[in-house]
Amino acid sequence: MSTITANPAALSKKQILTALYAAAVAFLTYASVYAYRKPFTVATFEGISFWGIKYQTLLIISQGLGYMFSKFYGIKFIAELKRAGRWKTSGVLVGVSWLSLLIFAVLPAPWGMICMFVNGFMLGFMWGIVFSYVEGRRATDFIGAAMAVSFIFAGGFTRSVALWLRDSWQVPEQWLAFTTGLVFAVPLILFIYLLERVPAPDADDVAERTVRLPMTKEQRLRFLRMFGAGTIMIIITYVFLTIMRDIRDNFMANLWNELGYGQKPSIFTKTETITSIVILAMISLLVGIRKNIRAFRLAHIMVLVGFILAGISSALFLAGIMGGAMWMQLVGLGLYMGYIPFNCIFFERLIAAFRIAGNVGFLIYLVDAYGYMGSMLVMLSKEIFQINLTWTQFYPAGVVIFSVIGSAGCIYSLLYFNRKYKLLKPVQ
Repeated sequence: MSTITANPAALSKKQILTALYAAAVAFLTYASVYAYRKPFTVATFEGISFWGIKYQTLLIISQGLGYMFSKFYGIKFIAELKRAGRWKTSGVLVGVSWLSLLIFAVLPAPWGMICMFVNGFMLGFMWGIVFSYVEGRRATDFIGAAMAVSFIFAGGFTRSVALWLRDSWQVPEQWLAFTTGLVFAVPLILFIYLLERVPAPDADDVAERTVRLPMTKEQRLRFLRMFGAGTIMIIITYVFLTIMRDIRDNFMANLWNELGYGQKPSIFTKTETITSIVILAMISLLVGIRKNIRAFRLAHIMVLVGFILAGISSALFLAGIMGGAMWMQLVGLGLYMGYIPFNCIFFERLIAAFRIAGNVGFLIYLVDAYGYMGSMLVMLSKEIFQINLTWTQFYPAGVVIFSVIGSAGCIYSLLYFNRKYKLLKPVQ
């Protein structure tokens, strides 16, 4: 563990400009990456099913399985990632994922499942690569939040682009994913180039947030031995968040169709943009909190409030007290209040508070691996066990149950790490 003493000085003008630049570029880069991942979900492939399961669901599960396996491998790959040559790695990963969408467009069903598995596996590494450019800075909370809300905004925006291509250009369903990727190809190349030009963390950043280095297997095991029980509880909490968030994200088109908004493509962008702005504003407030353990505690509170908001709004919707559009807005806001901190602040402040010389990527991929495993199991169970509920019945009921469990896990994690901090008394 590092014992460097943090410098409490305020951010300089240069550091502020660097943070704004990094936030904008990280946001745009990952938003463009999303164009290769989510737009295919607007294609419902009505009337096509195999083994008693809808083809759309099989494709989503296939991509999700690929994404899940990339997260398990990414625990090692991202933790040991070297800084040199990241742009080449990104180009190969996105290029192969896009090629898989081209093959998907020409292969008959159900062989497209293989293409979506490859697509998910390749794209699963991109979050860790992009985040490696921005972690370990005094402004990482803000930069990471901007990057994290990109997938809220991009999830809606890229789907709107796909629907526009379908409705205005009559692009067939099987070509929507590849064509949407084509629209974003040149912007993504530009943004990766700009990402390479983000300056490295300076001395003040290192003093306050610790040096960020690749982590060997022994270093990863040492962390788990030191924080084992807390890490397990974080994983459990994150699993329930991922399940709720991932189902909403993958089956958003189905949910809006059932709620009567299927012919309004702008609804995707409108609701997700509002959520993005609110989440970014909330997380940005944590940038001013210099004491890492305090910010880490507040991140727990934000996650807890998100669980409660998602659970209550879903209960009200099931009771017929809240309308569908308002429920979708509030349940999305609540879930992302929990999900976004894990992807930008939570582990960033954990490493900084306990003065660990390592990287955030290891922890994000550790919890992500189990999170996506849980998401896949829930989606498969709905199909395998023939749960005869619509998405607007199945999903809010699941949110209510998981919110209760997730809230309990969050409270345990908060108490655990508070106790650890008092025992270890890391030098700040």
